[in-house]
Amino acid sequence: MDEKIIETVEKYKGRIITVKEYRVVLINGKEAKREVVHHPGAVAILPVLEDGSVFFVKQYRLPAQKVLLEIPAGKLDYGEKPEECAYRELEEEIGYVPGKLKLVHTFYPSPGISDEVLYLFEASDLKRTKENPDEDEFLELVILSKDEVKRYLFENKFEDSKTLIGVYYYLYSRRS
Repeated sequence: MDEKIIETVEKYKGRIITVKEYRVVLINGKEAKREVVHHPGAVAILPVLEDGSVFFVKQYRLPAQKVLLEIPAGKLDYGEKPEECAYRELEEEIGYVPGKLKLVHTFYPSPGISDEVLYLFEASDLKRTKENPDEDEFLELVILSKDEVKRYLFENKFEDSKTLIGVYYYLYSRRS
């Protein structure tokens, strides 16, 4: 049930992504074109404090054209291990490093258009350091209790897939 690639054309190469167009043969023998965004992958981290509350960040997202409330996240540098990226991103975005880091889930956030893989971690036993956001990153930290997270979920205040998956894990799968 796969597609055979018969031609590949690079359409765009940027700082983070590459876009390629593939000509493929479908399982019924017909040809089609597929556009794919190649991405190095990313991590998302659910930082849980001792009292069970969770750190979130508010930041403006140009593609959505609004401020979103998200769990901390960031892209993998080429050759970087997901765990290393999770430590780095957590310290950059919220000024904490985890004493414990647990891989919760690995998923494709948008498999119809991109090969990006996202690694979702739970971070606990958090130790304060100092935020050091990227110079083009402007974040507001938000800490929510478990009850507030549940209320925000049902009020549709979480609008991106990584945060929704992290929140559902936190509320319904996590061992407290």
